[in-house]
Amino acid sequence: MENKIKITEERVTAEEYIDFLKRTDLGSQYPQERFESRIEKLVRNVSISLTARNEAGLLVGALFGLTDFAYWLYVTDLGVDRGYEGQGIGRRLMKAAHEIAGGEKDIAVYLIANENAVGFYEKLGMEKADDVMQYNHIEWTEFTVE
Repeated sequence: MENKIKITEERVTAEEYIDFLKRTDLGSQYPQERFESRIEKLVRNVSISLTARNEAGLLVGALFGLTDFAYWLYVTDLGVDRGYEGQGIGRRLMKAAHEIAGGEKDIAVYLIANENAVGFYEKLGMEKADDVMQYNHIEWTEFTVE
């Protein structure tokens, strides 16, 4: 079934992405404050926007990333529709994003992993890092997109 899922570099609308979030585990990673307007900014401004669509055109996977196309790629979002997990879609999205950014010989990949996704990223060869700095004073009310 994996070969029937098409990976494409394309922009999605905020509405389509919000609908997708309802079908993934990504739907709990955003703060409630100004959610819709911030998702609009997200889908419009990421450096890399990849989609995975089934034969009917339904969005079943997405990856958003920020990159300088020279040294690093920061994956902000990687999700797969719960009904399509285990088919290699996430792995394919990560590989495609890495290549678009400049390839594994030049580009280091960074992300913040949901605790349930750590095993997936470790299977891709990623390791936990301790040397991350953060400045996080944003308003953050947890909620889940439904």
